[in-house]
Amino acid sequence: MFADLIRRLTDPAPERLPDADARLALGALLVRIARADGQYSAEEARRIDRILGTRYALSEGAAAALRADCEVMEAEAPDTVRFTRAIKDAVSYEEREAVIEALWEVVLADGQRDEEEDALMRMVAPMLGVSDPDSARARQRAAERMQS
Repeated sequence: MFADLIRRLTDPAPERLPDADARLALGALLVRIARADGQYSAEEARRIDRILGTRYALSEGAAAALRADCEVMEAEAPDTVRFTRAIKDAVSYEEREAVIEALWEVVLADGQRDEEEDALMRMVAPMLGVSDPDSARARQRAAERMQS
């Protein structure tokens, strides 16, 4: 099902992704960060649904269906570099900051930060071209939103 998208993500000179594929790449990256600690909680899945639903104006059911597709895509995809490259090529800097903020929401969704998730975030932010200070501010915004 995702073979064509995965092929395009792994192409040495990938083209800009259509919106539907960029959605899958972003969702798969959200799933990857949620799975980074080896525990993919229901709260993390619900947070991904909310992020996808809000970002793409989807109903609860459509967001959950997109997340399910993203879970399959994440399991089949080769590495994080391809997702980040596809997202970096597909969206503006401000939108990439929003991606980092969304990733932090998923990291913080289960109430605990873990070494694997932190390590993946330290790797993903620069791959998306987001500076460390902007990533830190995105984490603070996500944490504040989670508390309210």
